[in-house]
Order: sequence, then structure tokens, then C-alpha cells
Amino acid sequence: MQSLIASSLSLVDNLMVGSLGETELAAVGISIQMYFIHWMVMFGFTSGASTYMAQFWGVKDLKNIKKTTGLAVCICFSISVVFFTIAMFFPHMVMRLFTDIPELAELGTGYVRTGAFTFLTISITVPFTAALRTTQQTQLPLYISIFVFTTNTFLNYVFIFGNFGAPKLGVVGAALATLIARCFELLLILFVVFGRKNIVAGHFSEYFGWSKELVGRIVKNAVPTTMNETLWSVGTAMYAAAYARVGVTEYAAVQVSNTINNLFVMAAFSVGDATLILVGQKLGEGRLDFAYELGRKLLHVGAALGIVFGGLLIICAKPIISLFDLTPEGQKYTFYVLIVYGLFMWLAVYNGINITGILRSGGDTIFAMVTEMGSIWLYAVPMAFLSTLVLHLPIYFAVLLVKTEDLIKFFILLKRFWSKKWAKNVIHDI
Repeated sequence: MQSLIASSLSLVDNLMVGSLGETELAAVGISIQMYFIHWMVMFGFTSGASTYMAQFWGVKDLKNIKKTTGLAVCICFSISVVFFTIAMFFPHMVMRLFTDIPELAELGTGYVRTGAFTFLTISITVPFTAALRTTQQTQLPLYISIFVFTTNTFLNYVFIFGNFGAPKLGVVGAALATLIARCFELLLILFVVFGRKNIVAGHFSEYFGWSKELVGRIVKNAVPTTMNETLWSVGTAMYAAAYARVGVTEYAAVQVSNTINNLFVMAAFSVGDATLILVGQKLGEGRLDFAYELGRKLLHVGAALGIVFGGLLIICAKPIISLFDLTPEGQKYTFYVLIVYGLFMWLAVYNGINITGILRSGGDTIFAMVTEMGSIWLYAVPMAFLSTLVLHLPIYFAVLLVKTEDLIKFFILLKRFWSKKWAKNVIHDI
């Protein structure tokens, strides 16, 4: 539900920006690539740390859950300071990495700089959200997300268009709305945890005092997940860099397609988060065979959801596309790209659950990283540039060739799951 709310309100945000024109929509789409990379770095490290949180929860070890949370916050905040510095002082350089179209770079520079402080807030909210989820308090992050994303949408309406006496800021207004909403999110997370004395709350010292053994194991597990998500997000940004060099209309079509696709795929992908928590808890209890069977069933659930949501995406594509202010050519490109996404969705969901849920729940993060990075950087990224800049294929054919990367990953991950090499208890002697 949390993922569905986030993606549906993201759709509304893009509709608002898209009403300004294809150029503004494309500029925001390129601008958020840096934020997307940062988010995946945060998700990557906390995902690796969540392996331990989930298994500690299996034996109800709250002391070590708090220590793991504190370590995650410290490392995530340190990384976020680097992102904040780059966004605040070198935003134009960031935009030039993704586009050579001056108008897009100029519009995006204001967005990147305005939203820079969100890097710092997210570095705290993501680890604490992970702690709440792994202790099976998933309703609390859900309620916070409903408030935050609704607030973000309302503030977009205010600042993008200059309503209720506010200045009309356009693209910069979208970034300002996101910044304010993320600040609310931080305050709410801190209130829920500390103000209401949640089970993951503790004195300041309880989040520190890490043993060398604990730090070594968490870092060893989390570094591959961080590299995995970082290089995956950078690879995805490279697709954007390739597509953006084709033209404004083509990239606007991809941006709209990604927004609509997320509305469907994120709800299914969230099964991966649940899988890590549920399977990880059973591994922490030492019930390895039970964990394997649970993982197998959840993979089936995920694949079935992928088929259902993929079909719905194709069926609903044209009505949703009509909501955007795209040219007829842009609408055609968007529809074809969404057909590709719909056909491949079950594969994408299966692979996502296997990597973020199954393999990570047992600490099999190095294999997951090598598999994903190999398929993306040795196949998908070269294919994106080859198909667009060398072969000059239509944008939807380029997307189709890039998506075949999911097929390569599927066979590798299926074999790994059957081997049961991932099913390990990683906390037995801590």
C-alpha cells in the first residue's frame, strides 16, 4: 500500500509538471536522476543492514536492532553529506552528465540545488523506516507516507502554479514541495519512534557501542547491497542519458512511461521488502527449510502479481497517457514503451523479489550484486547507447532491447534459488 500510494502521487506530480510542457517534464525527469541514485544508495545499505534487523527480530533481540539502526544512520548520513555538497554547489555539472540540451540543463539546475537538503533528511528516515518494517510495524510508515505524499502533491499544486498567493515557481516549485514534504517526514518518523516510545526507541548511547564483530558483518553484507543498488541506479541513469540524447519528445515519452509503469510495478515489487522480513525472520529462528518453502511461495505470488499488473498496465495505458500534455508523436512512443514494460513486468518482479527479498534475507548479497551488475553493465547499458546513438532505432525498440536483460537475470537467479546456498542464519554466534 505504501509503494502504491507513493507511485500514484508521483503520477500526479508528473501530470502537474507535464502540464507545463514536454521540456519541463523532461528536465525534471533528468534532474531526479541524482536523487534516484541517492535513494538507491540509502536503500542498498539499509537493505543489507535489514538482513540483520530481520534475523535479530526472529529472536527478539531489540538491543542489536537498535545498534544496527544507529550504524545505518551514521553511514547513510555520511554518504548523504557528499550528495548534498555536490547538489548545492555543482548542480550544473550534474545536469551536464545527463543531457547536452542547454534548455534542459538550465531548468534542471534549479531543481537539483533547491532540493539538496532532502539528501540529509532521507539519510535518517530510511534507516528508521527499515527498523519499523523489520519489526513488523509496517502500518506506521504507511500512515506517514500517506501524509507526506499527500502534502507533497498539495504543495506541488501551490508552488508549481503559484496558487493561494504563492509565487509561480514551475520546476523549482516541484523541488521546493518535495523538500518541505521530506522535512515533515523526518519530524513524523522521529515523533513516532521517540515521542511515542516505540520498541525501536532508545537512549542515544543504545544506537552506538557497536562491537567489531557486528560492524564487520553488517558492513560485509551491506557493501555488496549498496554497490548493487548504486550501480543499478547509475545504470538506470545511463539509460536516461542515452534516451535523453535522442530528443526531448523521446525522453519525455520514456519519463511518462516510467511514471505510469511505477504505478503498477511498485505495488508488486513491495513483495520483495516483505519477503526479506518474513524469510529473514525464519532464517534467524534457524528454520531454514521453512524459509525456503516460504520464499518459493512468495516468488510465485510475485510472478502472478507481475502478470496481473503487467496486463493491467497495457489495458490502462492509453487512458492514462491521455492525461498528459504530450504531442501525438509523444503519445505513440509512450504507448509502445508501456507495452514493452507490461510484457516484461512478471520477469522484473520475479528478479526483484529474488534479489532484494530471497538472497538478501540470507546474506547472499555478493552473488546478487555480481548477477545484477553483470547483466546491467555488460549488456543493458551498452545496448542502450548502441541502439539509440549507433543504430538510431526508435525509442521503443531501444527500450525493448534493454529490457531483455531481465531474461538473462531470470535464469541465473532461478538456478541460485534452487541451490539453497542463500538460506543461511547470519546471527547465530553474535
